[in-house]
Amino acid sequence: MENIRGKTALLTGGSRGLGVHIAGFLAKEGVNLALTARSEEGLKTTADEVSRENVKVKIYPADITDQASREKLIKDVKADFGQIDLLINNAGMEWVYSYAALTTDFIEKMIQTNLISPMLLTRMVLPDMLARGSGHIVTMSSIAGKRGNPYGGIYCATKAGLIEWSNGLRLELSGSGVGVSVICPGFVAESGMFAVYNKKAPKIAGETTPAKVANAVIKAIKKDIGETPVIPGPSWILPVLDAIHPCLANWLLRIGGVYEFYRKQAEDNEKKVAESQGNKEKVNG
Repeated sequence: MENIRGKTALLTGGSRGLGVHIAGFLAKEGVNLALTARSEEGLKTTADEVSRENVKVKIYPADITDQASREKLIKDVKADFGQIDLLINNAGMEWVYSYAALTTDFIEKMIQTNLISPMLLTRMVLPDMLARGSGHIVTMSSIAGKRGNPYGGIYCATKAGLIEWSNGLRLELSGSGVGVSVICPGFVAESGMFAVYNKKAPKIAGETTPAKVANAVIKAIKKDIGETPVIPGPSWILPVLDAIHPCLANWLLRIGGVYEFYRKQAEDNEKKVAESQGNKEKVNG
């Protein structure tokens, strides 16, 4: 889809993080935006920023893990814009934590947010795209979907699922006029996990930028690229080592301090949760 000016994109996770940057890059291309996320305040901030590009922007506060909310979202966007040309499945959640300490509800919530919701939203917009013979689905995965990391197994599993689902769907829709792309960033500075934790990624991992990820989204749509890794610095060697033997990549990540970073961050997160629960008990008591 070389010319996307005047098209309408539904962007999930548009209130913060990478969603803000993706919205900005789409707006600069002349794409009208339907922005959704749970935070209405965050959506308003994003909308104010991107509306400077003279495109139509509307916000839709919604919980995409809820089927009724998904149905209302699609209905409202189509009523306001006429049709959805681009679906950008960007919403996601990540949490570094010991697996045995995670609650069942949290595990289900992460799977719903990261994996099931993008699949179902895509299923809801796809019939119209196929009928027109035009459209594009872009899903935000992660390089973490290529291999499991300690203290992040659920996240890695959902991102791996997105990669293989997107690749399979792309093959299925070949020749239909509907493109399918998946973006796999490495560690993202400024708006990724390390920014949230106010920490730098270990040198062996490196960091990419939100702008590079957002640009990859635009390029994937225009050039109809199936899978795009956005891998910073020396981390490009990890997929090569994985292909040779997974133990080599594990060894490099271990000596490079990546696994130790995850362990320490999990300890910090678990400590914060314990302190928060203790404070609640004091208040209730």
